Amino acid sequence: MTQIVNLTFEHFPTGFGIQCAAPRLSWKAACPKGNARDWTQTSYEIAVKAPEFPPEDEGQIYRVDSSESTWVPWPGPPLRSRERKLVRVRAHGTWIEMTEENDTPTRERAGFTAWSTWIGVECALLTQQDWSAVPMVHPSTGGDRTLRPVVFRKSFELPAGFGAVDRARLYITGLGMYRVYLNGRRVGDHELAPGWTSYKHRMAYQVHDVSTGIAARNVVGVEVAEGWYAGRLGFNGGRRCFYGDQIGAIVQLEIVGARKDLLMQVVSDSSWKCNFSPLVRSEIYDGEWYDMREELGNWHGDPDYPEMTTWKPVMTLAQPTAALVVPRAPPVRVTQHVTARRLLTTPSGRLILDFGQNLVGRLHVRELHLSPDAEVRFTHAEVLENGELGTRPLRQAECTDVIISSGENLRDWSPKFTFHGFRFVQVDGWDLRSASLSWQENITALVLHTDFAPAGGFECSHGAINQLHRNAWWSMRGNFVSIPTDCPQRDERLGWTGDIQVFSPSATFLFNCEGMLADWLEDIAAEQHDDGGVPPLVVPNVLQHVWPPMPQAVWDDVVIILPWVIYQASGDLELLRRQYPSMKAWLDQGVRRGEDGLWDPDHWQLGDWLDPQAPSDEPGDGRTSGALVADAYLVRVTRILAQISRLLSQEADYAHYQQESDRHLQAFQAKYVTPRGLVAGDSQTAYALVIVYNLIDSEPQRTTINYQLSRLVRMAKFRVATGFAGTPIILHALSHSNNLSLAYRMLLEDKCPSWLYPITQGATTIWERWDSLLPDGSINPGEMTSFNHYALGSVVQWLHETVGGLIPREPGWKTVLVSPQPGGPLTYAAVSHDCAYGRWSCRWELTAVEGGDGERKMLTVELDVPLNATAIVRLGCEQDDKKVGSGHYRFQVPFVAQPYPPEAIAPFITNPGQGL
Repeated sequence: MTQIVNLTFEHFPTGFGIQCAAPRLSWKAACPKGNARDWTQTSYEIAVKAPEFPPEDEGQIYRVDSSESTWVPWPGPPLRSRERKLVRVRAHGTWIEMTEENDTPTRERAGFTAWSTWIGVECALLTQQDWSAVPMVHPSTGGDRTLRPVVFRKSFELPAGFGAVDRARLYITGLGMYRVYLNGRRVGDHELAPGWTSYKHRMAYQVHDVSTGIAARNVVGVEVAEGWYAGRLGFNGGRRCFYGDQIGAIVQLEIVGARKDLLMQVVSDSSWKCNFSPLVRSEIYDGEWYDMREELGNWHGDPDYPEMTTWKPVMTLAQPTAALVVPRAPPVRVTQHVTARRLLTTPSGRLILDFGQNLVGRLHVRELHLSPDAEVRFTHAEVLENGELGTRPLRQAECTDVIISSGENLRDWSPKFTFHGFRFVQVDGWDLRSASLSWQENITALVLHTDFAPAGGFECSHGAINQLHRNAWWSMRGNFVSIPTDCPQRDERLGWTGDIQVFSPSATFLFNCEGMLADWLEDIAAEQHDDGGVPPLVVPNVLQHVWPPMPQAVWDDVVIILPWVIYQASGDLELLRRQYPSMKAWLDQGVRRGEDGLWDPDHWQLGDWLDPQAPSDEPGDGRTSGALVADAYLVRVTRILAQISRLLSQEADYAHYQQESDRHLQAFQAKYVTPRGLVAGDSQTAYALVIVYNLIDSEPQRTTINYQLSRLVRMAKFRVATGFAGTPIILHALSHSNNLSLAYRMLLEDKCPSWLYPITQGATTIWERWDSLLPDGSINPGEMTSFNHYALGSVVQWLHETVGGLIPREPGWKTVLVSPQPGGPLTYAAVSHDCAYGRWSCRWELTAVEGGDGERKMLTVELDVPLNATAIVRLGCEQDDKKVGSGHYRFQVPFVAQPYPPEAIAPFITNPGQGL
């Protein structure tokens, strides 16, 4: 029987503790036996009831005739703060029943699915007035120095006659990163909580169900470190205490008795006590110092703990002016444990652990026993250089964790409030070879990232391409740590807008990250408002003391492109509505224009950043004009905003932006494209922008442009000649211009610069520069060199769409074009994506068959379409598309490949055999 699965509320990972009075619902339909073809929803029923109602109560049932199964409006009255409901759904659909034996249709059917299981939804604190707690802080202040982590505690008893606990909720956030304990047990598994937001506008808080942890006598303990709130942020020494110079927490524990009229609150106020933590220092860039000699005993688990004279009364602050919000994104968690592969001894005699994978997280030590006052140092880095730890790319980040021993056994140690990007860890002060446990057993790496669900997969018959895809997957995990960052290791780790703008189509395919990105967009809009319509280059904007508002195409265009990408991935129209003022402000106020309406040509642009031809110390000095890149993007984003305006029924805006995009296009063509089709600069990026963003409408010009791009690619011997703007689209441009064999050849090039060159050097993540590691094993001499940067991994979108063959054609993946385009030496590929409707899967294989006219190739495609969705199938040389509904399909068609491999064009001076 068809079932309803995965009932969700808004973008929240669960229905517990959400901050929305009328949450929209989404669900998927699934047929476990897989024998329902063309299943289409015709109506649905939503049942809602209070959790205290008996199991047999069916609740209030709302019936709606609709095929929609995503972003369905909340059917009942809006919820109040703390209010709980149980919800379940069933859908009515029509389908064709298939036989299980030979997969042939038998008859048309119609009927209801089974009811989904009851799913709880509970509101958090919806207004600031719901908060009784105030911020409590340690009285020490920072200024221009590091703040030592602090601990807070409060003991309390349930009142006499309170009786059994019905439920207890802990609402908490930190002015800094926090961990919270109830009666000695850690609450939750969140890491680096509360996460990084634009703290002056939005402060995230978490909600925990602690109902089973409440006793007659209790103690709440909170440990807080600087984190992003007060720690050093930014490069060139950075800046401390950006949001505040005192660290603390806001805590509100609410306990409801079995008699619902009994309510007890324990809130952060002046009655709490505080002390310094045994963590001497804990910083994001520099690491964490733990002094075992300064342990405080059972301060967070013993209600009778003697606070003595070292504990001080806390200071309290006024309620924050920033909105207190529950994130839509899952928290950062430990998602994987990685065992070290090798223990190396360097030429200088240092011991280094090699984990075999560049990752983001921290170490875990099972057991450590050293003499009193001994010091162990763990220094993290991504690469080795000349056999030693390569720390120069870290710039002014120390990335070192330190343990000072008390002489006692230390078990299960891991840093609490920092993270590192590393593959290699140098261990000083501890001979791992003499420990009671082997180094493989004793030390593991804990992988940290925002714990979103995996959504997309890809594999093919070429091992290096598979490694390239894995590298992008690892780089996304490592750079989605609360916000989408540029790198996870050096003194930066900031939310650069250009990086996620170019990578977002790949990101939303690989992981269910729409909720996280939707949260981040709210911070962009808030900080953009502060700067008069100009979005910051990094969000949260901690570089405003370095640069004034500096409008930049590609980077600032994220305010239009990213909501559009999220809408295409999820179908969430309300996200576009929410971000619409931000989009308009950017185009209407932020863009610095010249007389022709395009960008001011004298305004400096980052442009095709990190063009491989640019000098290592001038990464913006590329071969493509920054003005051309900016103007191409301006035409693109104006078109997108016109589409969004129409979707939102803003007809006057639609007419305006459509007219503007047409005017910009004409100005672009007149400025950059000759009548015969040459594009100014004659670069791969310039031609790719014109092709992919459809900036030309003359067929003769298009023919020239297609030819020029193919010529440049062959002249470059298929090596990459593009930067931030061109790299995401260069292969798309080749395949769109009937140069598929060139695209495959370029993808498979392994000489520097290329996507596969880093893999020949052992890369396990995407590099920031094409040559971050030079062929001789030395590190690129540029000041800006990272080995974990996802932007140039945006090529995986082409793998998903062109090689794999899944191209969304309707928001939320409701309709998908299935059109794999085999090429090069590949003999098979498989791609899958879990969307709002279920799982799409396409696998193709090329096989040789003998015929009367010799050997031919056949393309066999296995396709799975989720329920309530539609596929448009376009295969091989077939002229007509096939439109199919849900179900499993197998297609086989003749296949004729483009000639491969194509030849490079080499000047005669480097290839004398060609002659003059």
